[in-house]
Amino acid sequence: MSGKNGYWQLVVRDKFSAAHALRHYQGKCEALHGHNFGVEICVRGDTLSQPVEFLADFTELKRTLKAALSFADHKHLNELPEFQTMNPSSENLSRLIFRRLRPDIEKLGVSLVSVTVSESEKQSATYFEN
Repeated sequence: MSGKNGYWQLVVRDKFSAAHALRHYQGKCEALHGHNFGVEICVRGDTLSQPVEFLADFTELKRTLKAALSFADHKHLNELPEFQTMNPSSENLSRLIFRRLRPDIEKLGVSLVSVTVSESEKQSATYFEN
């Protein structure tokens, strides 16, 4: 079933625990500290599968997200190869997760719209690509 000029967006969330230190910050976050990072992904598509009539299986979306986050869970982010020169900020984490996740999300027949990373319930960074 097609959205006929419209589309659907689905959102799934997960979390991971990690430590990081923000280089050049000149504040308390320059010291090693940890977070329970929240991650939210948004996917989009315009066709519902048959006969169930859903855009994508939430179970598969959650499994795919969890697998994509395993590289960072319970790690010191600054020690990961991706963050040897790049700062492990929420902005850079959201971009890295987006780019790691996109090929697997596309295999599910939907497009990845955004990845949001939050260090607490009060702030987050969202990454989009055209």
